Amino acid sequence: MVKYASLVLALFAAPLALAAEEGANAAAAGAEKSAPVDWESWHAGNDVTDIASLQRGARNFMNYCVGCHSLKYVRYQRVADDLKIPASVLSAELVAPGSNALDYITTAMPAHDAENWFGTVPPDLSLIARSRGVNYIYRYLKTFYTDTSRPTLSNNLAFPTTAMPAVVSDLEGVKQAVFRDVKSGSGADATTEQVFDHFETTVPGNMSAEQFDGFVRDTVNFLDYAGEPVQVERRSYGLWVVLYLLMLTAFAWLLKKEYWKEVH
Repeated sequence: MVKYASLVLALFAAPLALAAEEGANAAAAGAEKSAPVDWESWHAGNDVTDIASLQRGARNFMNYCVGCHSLKYVRYQRVADDLKIPASVLSAELVAPGSNALDYITTAMPAHDAENWFGTVPPDLSLIARSRGVNYIYRYLKTFYTDTSRPTLSNNLAFPTTAMPAVVSDLEGVKQAVFRDVKSGSGADATTEQVFDHFETTVPGNMSAEQFDGFVRDTVNFLDYAGEPVQVERRSYGLWVVLYLLMLTAFAWLLKKEYWKEVH
């Protein structure tokens, strides 16, 4: 009886084991064929009308960026007025020691020291959002990864061989970039190229992925504001200008009809 029971169990177990193995193989094949992370399609999605976001972005810039980068076309007082930052907070948290509220936002790092340390002088960021676009900044801040061949031990997908270290790695965590080999051509013309696949976190950061994404978005939002502090006001005026031009066009057309009604 025991012999027959063992045989029955074996008959049921074999198909189950085979199905489990096939499922594991299918999962592995699916993982191998999964599409790489399309980081080039990431969008900042920031909103310069969001005052709270701009305030957080100003805080982020002063804590993580102003040590190397400046905003030489923006004054502290202008930021405080536009972002509704109280004077007490402005003087205590934003204005650099030795500066006053009417000064432009500059970095305390001497240019010759920056060049010795990084090989180049960090650029002013006043117009970075207008020259490169907010999506570029967003992707740049989110695509740092470890690279032991670089002097800073880090590299970047959006700006390869960047001289900037991963200054926000304590927030996001330390990441390793995983690349895959992609072959093209055939025969003697066959070539193999390494293409980015995904990131793997090796050391966790102090923020979750959602929190860090919000941190980057707020920082990008502030840099977008800094590139043109009056852009919200300009856009609101733009609607009225367009309406005025439409009305002027209508009056001009009616006037033309009046002048030319006797001409045959």
